[in-house]
Amino acid sequence: MPRSERPVTTPRRAVPGVVALLLLAALARGAIATANPPQPEPSSAPAGTFSAERARIHQERVSTRPHPTGSPAAAEVRRYILDELSAAGIDTRVQDAVGSTDALGAVSLARVQNVIARLPGAGSSGTLFLVAHYDSATISHGAGDDGAGVATLLETARALRSGPAPRNDVVLVFTDAEEACLCGAEAFVSQDPAAAAGGVVLNFESRGSSGPAIMFETSRGNGDLVAAYARAAPRPVATSFAVEVYRLLPNDTDFSPFRDAGRFGGLNTAYIDGSAAYHQPQDDVAHQSISSLQHLGTNALAMTRALADADIATLARPSGTDATYFPILGRMIRYPGGFVWPIALLALLVVAVAAVLLRRAGTRAPRLLGAIAWGAVPLLGAAGTSLLLWRGLLLLRPEYGQFADPWAPGWFRLAVVALAFTTVLAWLTLLRRRFDAAALSVGALFWLAVLGVVLAALVPGGSYLAAVPALCGALAVIAGVRTRWALPAQFVAGAATVVVLAPTIAIFFPATGLRLAAPAALFTAVIAVTLLPVLDLLLPAPADGRRRGRSAAPALVAVLVATVAIGAGLAANRPSTAHPVPVAMRYALDADTGKAYWVRPGGDPTGWSDALVTRREDLTTTFPMLRGRGAGTATVGDARPAPLAPAEVRLVGASVERGDRQLRLRITSARGARVLQLTQQQGRVLTATARGREVPIGDRFELRFHALPAEGLDLDLRVQGTGPLRLRVEDASDGLDSLPGFVPRPEGVSALGGHTAETTIVARTVTL
Repeated sequence: MPRSERPVTTPRRAVPGVVALLLLAALARGAIATANPPQPEPSSAPAGTFSAERARIHQERVSTRPHPTGSPAAAEVRRYILDELSAAGIDTRVQDAVGSTDALGAVSLARVQNVIARLPGAGSSGTLFLVAHYDSATISHGAGDDGAGVATLLETARALRSGPAPRNDVVLVFTDAEEACLCGAEAFVSQDPAAAAGGVVLNFESRGSSGPAIMFETSRGNGDLVAAYARAAPRPVATSFAVEVYRLLPNDTDFSPFRDAGRFGGLNTAYIDGSAAYHQPQDDVAHQSISSLQHLGTNALAMTRALADADIATLARPSGTDATYFPILGRMIRYPGGFVWPIALLALLVVAVAAVLLRRAGTRAPRLLGAIAWGAVPLLGAAGTSLLLWRGLLLLRPEYGQFADPWAPGWFRLAVVALAFTTVLAWLTLLRRRFDAAALSVGALFWLAVLGVVLAALVPGGSYLAAVPALCGALAVIAGVRTRWALPAQFVAGAATVVVLAPTIAIFFPATGLRLAAPAALFTAVIAVTLLPVLDLLLPAPADGRRRGRSAAPALVAVLVATVAIGAGLAANRPSTAHPVPVAMRYALDADTGKAYWVRPGGDPTGWSDALVTRREDLTTTFPMLRGRGAGTATVGDARPAPLAPAEVRLVGASVERGDRQLRLRITSARGARVLQLTQQQGRVLTATARGREVPIGDRFELRFHALPAEGLDLDLRVQGTGPLRLRVEDASDGLDSLPGFVPRPEGVSALGGHTAETTIVARTVTL
């Protein structure tokens, strides 16, 4: 080709782009670092300071072994909490009650023993409640979930006692049976006098082993509470988008009964990274980050002090609409919900202005419309590549399917970011032959602005994620058209987008896990789209404008980074004793027929359970307790019957009133099972009361009762008519190791955690 038509060499052109990108990368890293947990305070820290080293002692003591509700280990944890509070001179009592919820998809009741401690205020305007649960999941040590919350409350109480009494009453609630059914919190909210007047609640949780303490849920009308959090928390980490998304999910914590009662305002906080340990045997102190505990506790103590001196009555009430907020450089930006629509529409308007100015500057209308038509591709493509990455990883390592996130996800997260930039760079490289960078920017920013409007309508707290970058990017395009300060304007727009989005993307990764990394990939692409004019500098410029230069080098570099990251991630996540593959297993015995089964609800990429399970079968009619746990499509195998006694059902009273039978039953478990389930098979139960608590009844009577008392459960039933009542009665105990024929898990394979994991179920039919 003639010399005049060849692409010019790029060093001078590329240098500003490379420098700008390096500076922005450093800014992104710094913005994320400001949201990371602080260094732990030593045990020698001043008495009024929250010390993670002091709290760590509590965390270790309450997580020496699994302690699900109703177990002897749970009683030991409860005794430890009582002893610590009593030694500190804090007025403490135990609420012994029955809680009832359907939060986990079925009617569940539990005998709960909540520990309640009160620090009286000097002139109370209301009550501040600090809440954490002390029970663990079935096979989990519970060091994070929720030993971290228990330790936070104990160390916070100690620090508060070292200073003057707060203005408001502070009540510490250590709830029981959160993992089973949220029944402890429900019993406190519905039955305890301390909860009758409502107030403000701060709930502390963990869904992992590391990462920052994220304030991820609020009561509605959260403006005043969010403002208090932003002012008081030394290291606030929160985004209104997380609150909006969490409200759409079927997830619950102990915060839910308080939130739904209507007389409490409040905030819910947890650290959530390292979720591979969540509910697993590896949720022990050795796997827990002490820095995360420090972050949880530092913010807890600061918020407690601030709210303990605030007007609780005002804060407990909704304050108009929800606020929009997000972390920036260690602080939190917030604005009223009423600003959401104006900002979204302003972004759309400014993008339109940028398009008009480009048209007046010489960009032909068909080219501009074409750029808009192609503008959604990099955003959708980036989200799509994250899904393809996950599918590819599952082909290479099927065991990843047992997790939301692998044990060491950092390398794979880098790969998601690199692939998002690859998508944008490839799109830019291919289309530069037809469109200039400014037109492509407007095309992509148009879709960002549209997304901002859609989010404003559906999830207002997340609109800023698209509207703010669209606004910044469009202003940079306008500056590039009308002034000579194009690169500085683009850098400022990129910097603003980075500091807004980078911390939120860092929150998205652990929140959704690698299997659902599409939101993180999408908003990484949003950053890249905002930086399009800067990225364009990395590509060769045409000599005279008649021929567009083209170079795949930047995209190939991004591909190389992604490839190296994927390889490093695969190496770091090999199955091992430290990083085991979890596999679920249960044992079910039908006492009526003497038949026993091994039941594997999910998959087993390791092959360990192949010796136990051989076929697909639905056992939920025989064992209703398996219903809703994936057992409808479970893999099962015949097992040797174990000498296990079924639950005993005694009729201790019967009468007929107005043509219906009144029955009083006492149900006991000779083998000390923790969980009981009753399912109606014949007849119709009209009303039921378990240990004095009314049982909600839908189309049929079905009840799951956790923490079955040793003396048994007293159940009063009103049965329609005088015909027979047939019940399927199941009780479940913990552990499989002692059962005949059980094959111990080899190294690199662990149990899969959950609320009814590793249980032995014995079922029988009783006709009354």
